[in-house]
Amino acid sequence: MTKISPEFEETVLMEGILPVSVDVSFASNQFPKYKLGPDNQILEDPQDEDQGPSLKEVIEQETAQLSEQHKRLSVRDLACKFDKNLSSAAKLSDEAKLREVPSLEGHVLLKKLRDALEYLKGRLAGRNKEDVEKAISMVEALAVKLTQKEGELIQEKFEVKKLATFLKQASEDAKRLVNQEKSFACAEIESARAVVQRIGEALEEQEKNSDESNKQEVEGLVEEVQEARRIKQLHQPSKVMGMEHELRALRATIREKTIISAKLQRELTMCKRAAENKSCLYVLDGSETLGSFLRIKCASDAAPPLSKCLIQWYRMSSDCSWKQVITGATKSIYALEPLDVGRTLQVEVVSNGQKVIMMTTGPIESAAGVGTHFEMLLRKSNSEFNVTISQMNGQDYASNSVHVFHVGKMRMKLSRGWITKARENYSSSMQLCGVRDDRNTATKALFWQGRKGLSFVLTFESERDRNAAIILARKFANDCNVMLAGPDDQA
Repeated sequence: MTKISPEFEETVLMEGILPVSVDVSFASNQFPKYKLGPDNQILEDPQDEDQGPSLKEVIEQETAQLSEQHKRLSVRDLACKFDKNLSSAAKLSDEAKLREVPSLEGHVLLKKLRDALEYLKGRLAGRNKEDVEKAISMVEALAVKLTQKEGELIQEKFEVKKLATFLKQASEDAKRLVNQEKSFACAEIESARAVVQRIGEALEEQEKNSDESNKQEVEGLVEEVQEARRIKQLHQPSKVMGMEHELRALRATIREKTIISAKLQRELTMCKRAAENKSCLYVLDGSETLGSFLRIKCASDAAPPLSKCLIQWYRMSSDCSWKQVITGATKSIYALEPLDVGRTLQVEVVSNGQKVIMMTTGPIESAAGVGTHFEMLLRKSNSEFNVTISQMNGQDYASNSVHVFHVGKMRMKLSRGWITKARENYSSSMQLCGVRDDRNTATKALFWQGRKGLSFVLTFESERDRNAAIILARKFANDCNVMLAGPDDQA
Protein backbone atom coordinates (compact mmCIF):
# COMPACT_ATOMS: atom_id res chain seq x y z
CA MET A 1 0.00 0.00 0.00
CA THR A 2 1.35 3.45 -0.84
CA LYS A 3 1.66 5.94 2.02
CA ILE A 4 0.47 9.38 1.05
CA SER A 5 1.90 12.39 2.84
CA PRO A 6 1.69 16.01 1.75
CA GLU A 7 4.98 16.83 3.41
CA PHE A 8 7.76 16.90 0.81
CA GLU A 9 10.85 18.90 -0.04
CA GLU A 10 12.17 19.53 -3.49
CA THR A 11 15.56 21.06 -4.26
CA VAL A 12 15.88 22.86 -7.54
CA LEU A 13 19.33 23.50 -8.95
CA MET A 14 19.85 27.09 -9.87
CA GLU A 15 21.05 27.53 -13.35
CA GLY A 16 23.32 30.40 -14.31
CA ILE A 17 21.62 33.34 -15.97
CA LEU A 18 23.37 34.69 -19.03
CA PRO A 19 23.49 38.44 -19.62
CA VAL A 20 21.53 39.98 -22.49
CA SER A 21 23.44 40.51 -25.66
CA VAL A 22 23.72 43.97 -27.19
CA ASP A 23 22.65 42.65 -30.59
CA VAL A 24 19.07 41.90 -29.52
CA SER A 25 16.52 43.20 -32.04
CA PHE A 26 13.65 45.30 -30.65
CA ALA A 27 10.19 44.82 -32.15
CA SER A 28 8.74 48.04 -30.77
CA ASN A 29 9.85 51.66 -30.53
CA GLN A 30 8.00 52.33 -27.25
CA PHE A 31 10.19 53.27 -24.28
CA PRO A 32 9.43 51.34 -21.03
CA LYS A 33 8.21 53.08 -17.89
CA TYR A 34 10.70 53.32 -15.00
CA LYS A 35 11.94 55.69 -12.29
CA LEU A 36 15.42 56.86 -11.45
CA GLY A 37 16.66 56.73 -7.87
CA PRO A 38 19.80 58.13 -6.26
CA ASP A 39 23.03 57.56 -8.27
CA ASN A 40 20.88 56.91 -11.38
CA GLN A 41 19.63 53.50 -10.13
CA ILE A 42 16.58 52.04 -11.88
CA LEU A 43 13.60 51.44 -9.55
CA GLU A 44 10.71 49.02 -10.09
CA ASP A 45 7.55 50.06 -11.84
CA PRO A 46 5.05 51.25 -9.17
CA GLN A 47 2.33 49.14 -10.77
CA ASP A 48 4.31 45.93 -10.07
CA GLU A 49 4.12 46.58 -6.29
CA ASP A 50 0.33 46.18 -6.35
CA GLN A 51 0.59 42.68 -7.84
CA GLY A 52 -0.44 39.66 -5.79
CA PRO A 53 1.89 37.07 -4.22
CA SER A 54 4.38 35.29 -6.42
CA LEU A 55 3.92 31.78 -7.73
CA LYS A 56 6.50 30.40 -5.27
CA GLU A 57 4.66 31.90 -2.30
CA VAL A 58 1.35 30.42 -3.49
CA ILE A 59 2.97 26.97 -3.80
CA GLU A 60 4.51 27.19 -0.30
CA GLN A 61 1.17 28.32 1.17
CA GLU A 62 -0.69 25.39 -0.42
CA THR A 63 1.96 22.96 0.82
CA ALA A 64 1.69 24.28 4.41
CA GLN A 65 -2.11 23.99 4.32
CA LEU A 66 -1.82 20.38 3.15
CA SER A 67 0.61 19.60 6.00
CA GLU A 68 -1.69 21.11 8.66
CA GLN A 69 -4.81 19.33 7.41
CA HIS A 70 -3.13 15.94 6.93
CA LYS A 71 -4.05 14.59 10.38
CA ARG A 72 -7.74 15.43 10.16
CA LEU A 73 -8.46 14.52 6.54
CA SER A 74 -9.75 11.14 5.53
CA VAL A 75 -8.46 9.24 2.52
CA ARG A 76 -11.32 10.39 0.33
CA ASP A 77 -10.83 14.04 1.37
CA LEU A 78 -7.13 13.76 0.54
CA ALA A 79 -7.99 12.46 -2.92
CA CYS A 80 -10.36 15.39 -3.53
CA LYS A 81 -7.74 17.82 -2.21
CA PHE A 82 -5.07 16.41 -4.54
CA ASP A 83 -7.43 16.81 -7.50
CA LYS A 84 -8.07 20.45 -6.61
CA ASN A 85 -4.34 21.14 -6.17
CA LEU A 86 -3.65 19.47 -9.51
CA SER A 87 -6.10 21.78 -11.28
CA SER A 88 -4.59 24.76 -9.42
CA ALA A 89 -1.11 23.76 -10.56
CA ALA A 90 -2.36 23.51 -14.15
CA LYS A 91 -3.81 27.03 -13.92
CA LEU A 92 -0.53 28.35 -12.49
CA SER A 93 1.36 26.71 -15.34
CA ASP A 94 -0.92 28.46 -17.87
CA GLU A 95 -0.34 31.78 -16.12
CA ALA A 96 3.43 31.24 -16.31
CA LYS A 97 3.16 30.63 -20.05
CA LEU A 98 1.21 33.85 -20.47
CA ARG A 99 3.97 35.76 -18.65
CA GLU A 100 6.56 34.66 -21.21
CA VAL A 101 5.04 36.81 -23.99
CA PRO A 102 5.40 40.19 -22.16
CA SER A 103 8.94 39.16 -21.26
CA LEU A 104 9.93 38.71 -24.94
CA GLU A 105 8.29 41.98 -25.86
CA GLY A 106 10.32 43.72 -23.14
CA HIS A 107 13.62 42.42 -24.59
CA VAL A 108 12.58 43.64 -28.04
CA LEU A 109 11.69 47.09 -26.73
CA LEU A 110 14.95 47.39 -24.85
CA LYS A 111 16.88 46.39 -27.99
CA LYS A 112 15.18 49.03 -30.09
CA LEU A 113 15.68 51.66 -27.40
CA ARG A 114 19.37 50.89 -27.15
CA ASP A 115 19.83 51.09 -30.93
CA ALA A 116 18.05 54.43 -31.01
CA LEU A 117 20.24 55.76 -28.22
CA GLU A 118 23.40 54.52 -30.00
CA TYR A 119 22.24 56.31 -33.10
CA LEU A 120 21.70 59.52 -31.15
CA LYS A 121 25.07 59.13 -29.44
CA GLY A 122 26.84 59.22 -32.81
CA ARG A 123 25.09 62.38 -33.87
CA LEU A 124 25.32 64.34 -30.60
CA ALA A 125 28.29 65.82 -28.82
CA GLY A 126 29.13 67.50 -25.54
CA ARG A 127 26.75 67.34 -22.61
CA ASN A 128 23.93 65.81 -24.66
CA LYS A 129 26.23 62.91 -25.57
CA GLU A 130 26.93 62.25 -21.88
CA ASP A 131 23.20 62.19 -21.13
CA VAL A 132 22.69 59.66 -23.95
CA GLU A 133 25.47 57.47 -22.53
CA LYS A 134 23.81 57.54 -19.14
CA ALA A 135 20.51 56.55 -20.74
CA ILE A 136 22.26 53.66 -22.54
CA SER A 137 23.77 52.43 -19.22
CA MET A 138 20.33 52.59 -17.62
CA VAL A 139 18.81 50.59 -20.49
CA GLU A 140 21.50 47.92 -20.08
CA ALA A 141 20.82 47.75 -16.34
CA LEU A 142 17.10 47.42 -17.07
CA ALA A 143 17.86 44.59 -19.48
CA VAL A 144 19.92 42.77 -16.78
CA LYS A 145 17.09 43.16 -14.30
CA LEU A 146 14.60 41.81 -16.85
CA THR A 147 16.89 38.82 -17.43
CA GLN A 148 16.95 38.13 -13.65
CA LYS A 149 13.15 38.24 -13.58
CA GLU A 150 13.07 35.74 -16.44
CA GLY A 151 15.42 33.45 -14.44
CA GLU A 152 13.12 33.56 -11.44
CA LEU A 153 10.14 32.87 -13.71
CA ILE A 154 11.93 29.83 -15.17
CA GLN A 155 12.65 28.54 -11.66
CA GLU A 156 9.02 28.98 -10.58
CA LYS A 157 7.88 27.21 -13.73
CA PHE A 158 10.18 24.28 -12.93
CA GLU A 159 8.79 24.07 -9.38
CA VAL A 160 5.21 24.20 -10.70
CA LYS A 161 5.93 21.29 -13.03
CA LYS A 162 7.46 19.32 -10.19
CA LEU A 163 4.47 20.00 -7.95
CA ALA A 164 2.00 19.11 -10.68
CA THR A 165 3.78 15.78 -11.26
CA PHE A 166 3.82 15.04 -7.54
CA LEU A 167 0.14 15.96 -7.05
CA LYS A 168 -0.83 13.83 -10.02
CA GLN A 169 1.00 10.83 -8.61
CA ALA A 170 -0.44 11.47 -5.14
CA SER A 171 -3.94 11.72 -6.58
CA GLU A 172 -3.55 8.36 -8.28
CA ASP A 173 -2.22 6.81 -5.07
CA ALA A 174 -5.11 8.27 -3.09
CA LYS A 175 -7.65 6.86 -5.53
CA ARG A 176 -5.98 3.47 -5.38
CA LEU A 177 -5.95 3.64 -1.56
CA VAL A 178 -9.65 4.59 -1.50
CA ASN A 179 -10.52 1.61 -3.67
CA GLN A 180 -8.42 -0.71 -1.50
CA GLU A 181 -9.98 0.58 1.73
CA LYS A 182 -13.41 0.24 0.19
CA SER A 183 -12.74 -3.41 -0.63
CA PHE A 184 -11.45 -3.99 2.92
CA ALA A 185 -14.56 -2.32 4.37
CA CYS A 186 -16.85 -4.49 2.23
CA ALA A 187 -15.04 -7.62 3.41
CA GLU A 188 -15.31 -6.53 7.06
CA ILE A 189 -19.02 -5.77 6.63
CA GLU A 190 -19.62 -9.22 5.21
CA SER A 191 -17.70 -10.84 8.08
CA ALA A 192 -19.64 -8.73 10.61
CA ARG A 193 -22.91 -9.81 9.06
CA ALA A 194 -21.86 -13.43 9.37
CA VAL A 195 -20.88 -12.92 13.03
CA VAL A 196 -24.20 -11.19 13.79
CA GLN A 197 -26.07 -14.03 12.17
CA ARG A 198 -24.18 -16.61 14.25
CA ILE A 199 -24.80 -14.60 17.45
CA GLY A 200 -28.51 -14.39 16.64
CA GLU A 201 -28.70 -18.14 16.18
CA ALA A 202 -26.85 -18.68 19.47
CA LEU A 203 -29.21 -16.31 21.29
CA GLU A 204 -32.25 -18.10 19.95
CA GLU A 205 -30.85 -21.42 21.09
CA GLN A 206 -30.02 -19.96 24.52
CA GLU A 207 -33.56 -18.59 24.88
CA LYS A 208 -34.98 -22.00 24.14
CA ASN A 209 -32.70 -23.64 26.73
CA SER A 210 -33.48 -20.93 29.33
CA ASP A 211 -37.20 -21.41 28.84
CA GLU A 212 -36.84 -25.11 29.50
CA SER A 213 -34.64 -24.53 32.59
CA ASN A 214 -37.07 -21.89 33.93
CA LYS A 215 -39.91 -24.35 33.64
CA GLN A 216 -37.93 -26.92 35.59
CA GLU A 217 -37.04 -24.38 38.30
CA VAL A 218 -40.65 -23.25 38.61
CA GLU A 219 -41.77 -26.85 39.02
CA GLY A 220 -39.12 -27.38 41.71
CA LEU A 221 -40.21 -24.22 43.58
CA VAL A 222 -43.83 -25.33 43.45
CA GLU A 223 -42.87 -28.66 44.99
CA GLU A 224 -40.87 -26.92 47.74
CA VAL A 225 -43.79 -24.59 48.54
CA GLN A 226 -46.15 -27.52 48.78
CA GLU A 227 -43.75 -29.33 51.12
CA ALA A 228 -43.39 -26.19 53.27
CA ARG A 229 -47.17 -25.88 53.52
CA ARG A 230 -47.44 -29.50 54.58
CA ILE A 231 -44.78 -29.03 57.28
CA LYS A 232 -46.48 -25.83 58.49
CA GLN A 233 -49.78 -27.65 58.85
CA LEU A 234 -48.10 -30.35 60.93
CA HIS A 235 -46.56 -27.79 63.34
CA GLN A 236 -49.16 -25.49 64.83
CA PRO A 237 -48.07 -21.94 65.83
CA SER A 238 -49.32 -22.32 69.41
CA LYS A 239 -47.04 -25.25 70.06
CA VAL A 240 -44.01 -23.42 68.67
CA MET A 241 -44.68 -20.36 70.86
CA GLY A 242 -45.07 -22.59 73.88
CA MET A 243 -41.70 -24.22 73.20
CA GLU A 244 -40.04 -20.80 72.87
CA HIS A 245 -41.45 -19.68 76.23
CA GLU A 246 -40.25 -22.88 77.84
CA LEU A 247 -36.75 -22.35 76.44
CA ARG A 248 -36.63 -18.78 77.79
CA ALA A 249 -37.75 -19.97 81.22
CA LEU A 250 -35.13 -22.71 81.20
CA ARG A 251 -32.40 -20.20 80.28
CA ALA A 252 -33.47 -17.86 83.09
CA THR A 253 -33.52 -20.76 85.55
CA ILE A 254 -30.06 -21.90 84.47
CA ARG A 255 -28.74 -18.33 84.87
CA GLU A 256 -30.18 -18.08 88.39
CA LYS A 257 -28.82 -21.49 89.33
CA THR A 258 -25.39 -20.47 88.04
CA ILE A 259 -25.40 -17.31 90.16
CA ILE A 260 -26.54 -19.24 93.22
CA SER A 261 -23.91 -21.89 92.57
CA ALA A 262 -21.16 -19.25 92.35
CA LYS A 263 -22.35 -17.70 95.63
CA LEU A 264 -22.45 -21.08 97.33
CA GLN A 265 -18.96 -21.91 96.09
CA ARG A 266 -17.66 -18.59 97.40
CA GLU A 267 -19.40 -19.11 100.76
CA LEU A 268 -17.99 -22.62 100.92
CA THR A 269 -14.52 -21.31 100.19
CA MET A 270 -14.95 -18.63 102.84
CA CYS A 271 -16.14 -21.24 105.36
CA LYS A 272 -13.17 -23.45 104.62
CA ARG A 273 -10.84 -20.47 104.90
CA ALA A 274 -12.50 -19.39 108.16
CA ALA A 275 -11.97 -22.87 109.54
CA GLU A 276 -8.36 -22.66 108.46
CA ASN A 277 -8.02 -19.15 109.89
CA LYS A 278 -9.16 -20.18 113.35
CA SER A 279 -5.58 -20.88 114.11
CA CYS A 280 -4.43 -17.78 112.14
CA LEU A 281 -3.65 -14.48 113.77
CA TYR A 282 -5.24 -12.29 111.08
CA VAL A 283 -8.20 -12.47 108.64
CA LEU A 284 -9.11 -10.54 105.46
CA ASP A 285 -12.45 -8.72 105.57
CA GLY A 286 -14.43 -6.71 102.99
CA SER A 287 -16.38 -7.01 99.73
CA GLU A 288 -14.34 -8.29 96.81
CA THR A 289 -16.01 -5.90 94.35
CA LEU A 290 -14.67 -2.79 92.61
CA GLY A 291 -15.61 0.33 94.59
CA SER A 292 -15.04 -1.21 98.01
CA PHE A 293 -11.94 -1.87 100.14
CA LEU A 294 -10.31 -4.83 101.92
CA ARG A 295 -9.23 -4.65 105.56
CA ILE A 296 -6.91 -6.83 107.64
CA LYS A 297 -8.35 -7.68 111.08
CA CYS A 298 -6.84 -9.40 114.07
CA ALA A 299 -8.40 -12.85 114.62
CA SER A 300 -6.74 -13.52 117.97
CA ASP A 301 -5.90 -11.56 121.05
CA ALA A 302 -2.38 -12.94 120.80
CA ALA A 303 -1.86 -11.28 117.42
CA PRO A 304 0.62 -8.38 117.44
CA PRO A 305 -0.80 -4.96 116.57
CA LEU A 306 -0.87 -4.23 112.83
CA SER A 307 0.94 -0.96 113.39
CA LYS A 308 4.01 -2.98 114.40
CA CYS A 309 3.81 -5.37 111.42
CA LEU A 310 5.19 -5.18 107.91
CA ILE A 311 2.34 -5.37 105.36
CA GLN A 312 2.57 -5.81 101.57
CA TRP A 313 -0.26 -6.31 99.08
CA TYR A 314 0.19 -8.31 95.84
CA ARG A 315 -1.78 -8.55 92.63
CA MET A 316 -1.96 -12.12 91.27
CA SER A 317 -3.30 -13.68 88.09
CA SER A 318 -6.65 -15.47 88.15
CA ASP A 319 -4.93 -18.87 88.27
CA CYS A 320 -2.34 -17.64 90.83
CA SER A 321 0.55 -18.49 88.47
CA TRP A 322 2.36 -15.17 89.09
CA LYS A 323 2.11 -12.19 91.38
CA GLN A 324 3.11 -8.53 91.25
CA VAL A 325 3.96 -6.17 94.07
CA ILE A 326 1.52 -3.26 94.44
CA THR A 327 3.93 -0.41 95.13
CA GLY A 328 2.83 1.78 98.05
CA ALA A 329 0.15 -0.67 99.28
CA THR A 330 1.63 -1.25 102.76
CA LYS A 331 -1.36 -0.38 104.95
CA SER A 332 -3.97 -2.59 106.60
CA ILE A 333 -6.63 -1.14 104.26
CA TYR A 334 -6.48 -1.40 100.47
CA ALA A 335 -9.03 0.30 98.16
CA LEU A 336 -9.71 -1.76 95.04
CA GLU A 337 -9.09 -0.11 91.65
CA PRO A 338 -9.99 -1.06 88.03
CA LEU A 339 -6.62 -2.74 87.44
CA ASP A 340 -7.53 -5.32 90.13
CA VAL A 341 -10.66 -6.55 88.30
CA GLY A 342 -10.19 -10.17 87.23
CA ARG A 343 -7.14 -10.59 89.51
CA THR A 344 -6.72 -12.33 92.86
CA LEU A 345 -5.24 -10.22 95.68
CA GLN A 346 -2.79 -11.49 98.28
CA VAL A 347 -1.43 -9.78 101.39
CA GLU A 348 1.54 -10.74 103.53
CA VAL A 349 1.85 -9.73 107.22
CA VAL A 350 5.27 -10.17 108.80
CA SER A 351 5.66 -9.87 112.60
CA ASN A 352 8.39 -11.22 114.92
CA GLY A 353 9.82 -13.27 112.10
CA GLN A 354 6.46 -14.92 111.33
CA LYS A 355 4.75 -14.45 107.92
CA VAL A 356 1.00 -14.71 107.57
CA ILE A 357 -0.36 -14.96 103.97
CA MET A 358 -3.99 -14.20 103.14
CA MET A 359 -5.80 -14.20 99.74
CA THR A 360 -9.17 -13.20 98.37
CA THR A 361 -11.66 -15.99 97.76
CA GLY A 362 -11.55 -15.38 94.01
CA PRO A 363 -10.90 -12.75 91.32
CA ILE A 364 -12.11 -9.22 92.00
CA GLU A 365 -15.47 -8.47 90.33
CA SER A 366 -16.48 -5.28 88.52
CA ALA A 367 -19.04 -2.95 90.09
CA ALA A 368 -22.51 -2.66 88.65
CA GLY A 369 -23.03 0.37 86.38
CA VAL A 370 -19.35 1.20 85.84
CA GLY A 371 -19.23 -0.32 82.36
CA THR A 372 -22.36 1.54 81.20
CA HIS A 373 -21.07 4.83 82.63
CA PHE A 374 -17.71 4.30 80.88
CA GLU A 375 -19.38 3.60 77.51
CA MET A 376 -21.38 6.81 77.81
CA LEU A 377 -18.28 8.88 78.63
CA LEU A 378 -16.31 7.26 75.79
CA ARG A 379 -18.59 8.94 73.23
CA LYS A 380 -17.35 12.36 74.38
CA SER A 381 -14.04 13.90 73.39
CA ASN A 382 -13.60 15.47 76.84
CA SER A 383 -15.12 14.34 80.17
CA GLU A 384 -15.24 16.49 83.31
CA PHE A 385 -15.34 15.37 86.97
CA ASN A 386 -15.74 17.46 90.13
CA VAL A 387 -12.89 16.79 92.55
CA THR A 388 -11.16 18.21 95.61
CA ILE A 389 -7.40 18.28 96.06
CA SER A 390 -6.31 16.29 99.13
CA GLN A 391 -2.55 16.42 98.53
CA MET A 392 -0.20 18.23 96.16
CA ASN A 393 3.38 17.00 95.71
CA GLY A 394 3.03 14.83 98.83
CA GLN A 395 1.84 17.70 101.07
CA ASP A 396 -1.67 18.13 102.46
CA TYR A 397 -3.70 20.72 100.55
CA ALA A 398 -5.37 23.24 102.84
CA SER A 399 -8.20 24.37 100.55
CA ASN A 400 -11.29 22.19 100.07
CA SER A 401 -12.55 24.11 97.01
CA VAL A 402 -14.02 22.14 94.13
CA HIS A 403 -11.86 21.74 91.02
CA VAL A 404 -12.65 20.23 87.61
CA PHE A 405 -10.65 17.24 86.41
CA HIS A 406 -10.69 17.02 82.57
CA VAL A 407 -9.96 13.69 80.87
CA GLY A 408 -9.46 14.20 77.11
CA LYS A 409 -8.29 12.08 74.22
CA MET A 410 -4.88 13.78 74.05
CA ARG A 411 -4.31 15.34 77.50
CA MET A 412 -5.53 15.65 81.11
CA LYS A 413 -6.16 18.94 82.90
CA LEU A 414 -6.95 20.12 86.44
CA SER A 415 -8.47 23.57 86.74
CA ARG A 416 -10.62 25.83 88.88
CA GLY A 417 -12.59 28.31 86.85
CA TRP A 418 -10.15 30.12 84.57
CA ILE A 419 -7.13 29.04 86.63
CA THR A 420 -5.33 25.92 85.38
CA LYS A 421 -3.46 23.94 88.02
CA ALA A 422 -1.99 21.39 85.60
CA ARG A 423 -2.38 20.44 81.94
CA GLU A 424 -0.28 17.57 80.62
CA ASN A 425 -0.31 15.39 77.50
CA TYR A 426 -0.17 11.64 77.85
CA SER A 427 3.45 10.56 78.23
CA SER A 428 5.58 7.81 79.72
CA SER A 429 6.27 9.94 82.82
CA MET A 430 2.55 10.25 83.67
CA GLN A 431 1.10 7.96 86.39
CA LEU A 432 -2.50 7.29 87.44
CA CYS A 433 -3.86 4.79 89.99
CA GLY A 434 -6.02 4.49 93.08
CA VAL A 435 -4.82 5.84 96.41
CA ARG A 436 -2.91 3.18 98.36
CA ASP A 437 -3.22 4.31 101.96
CA ASP A 438 -5.66 3.84 104.86
CA ARG A 439 -7.62 7.09 104.59
CA ASN A 440 -11.41 6.93 104.88
CA THR A 441 -12.01 8.26 101.33
CA ALA A 442 -9.56 5.88 99.65
CA THR A 443 -12.27 4.31 97.47
CA LYS A 444 -13.10 7.77 96.01
CA ALA A 445 -9.52 9.04 95.64
CA LEU A 446 -6.82 8.57 93.00
CA PHE A 447 -3.16 9.46 92.60
CA TRP A 448 -2.19 11.47 89.48
CA GLN A 449 1.36 12.42 88.52
CA GLY A 450 1.26 14.73 85.48
CA ARG A 451 5.03 14.86 85.21
CA LYS A 452 8.01 14.39 87.47
CA GLY A 453 7.81 16.85 90.36
CA LEU A 454 4.04 17.48 89.97
CA SER A 455 1.56 15.08 91.61
CA PHE A 456 -1.93 15.27 93.15
CA VAL A 457 -4.26 13.16 95.27
CA LEU A 458 -7.79 13.90 94.02
CA THR A 459 -11.03 12.92 95.77
CA PHE A 460 -14.13 12.39 93.58
CA GLU A 461 -17.80 12.71 94.47
CA SER A 462 -18.43 8.95 94.10
CA GLU A 463 -16.66 5.64 93.63
CA ARG A 464 -18.22 5.27 90.18
CA ASP A 465 -16.77 8.59 88.93
CA ARG A 466 -13.33 7.70 90.28
CA ASN A 467 -13.25 4.26 88.64
CA ALA A 468 -14.73 5.55 85.36
CA ALA A 469 -12.12 8.35 85.21
CA ILE A 470 -9.27 5.84 85.68
CA ILE A 471 -10.62 3.47 82.99
CA LEU A 472 -11.28 6.33 80.56
CA ALA A 473 -7.84 7.90 81.01
CA ARG A 474 -6.10 4.55 80.50
CA LYS A 475 -8.13 3.95 77.32
CA PHE A 476 -7.20 7.35 75.82
CA ALA A 477 -3.55 6.94 76.86
CA ASN A 478 -3.46 3.50 75.24
CA ASP A 479 -4.74 5.08 72.00
CA CYS A 480 -1.67 7.39 72.23
CA ASN A 481 0.62 4.34 72.73
CA VAL A 482 1.15 5.18 76.43
CA MET A 483 0.61 2.70 79.29
CA LEU A 484 -1.00 4.67 82.14
CA ALA A 485 -0.71 2.93 85.53
CA GLY A 486 0.63 3.39 89.03
CA PRO A 487 4.25 3.22 90.16
CA ASP A 488 5.86 -0.05 88.96
CA ASP A 489 2.45 -1.40 87.83
CA GLN A 490 2.14 -3.71 84.83
CA ALA A 491 -1.08 -3.39 82.86
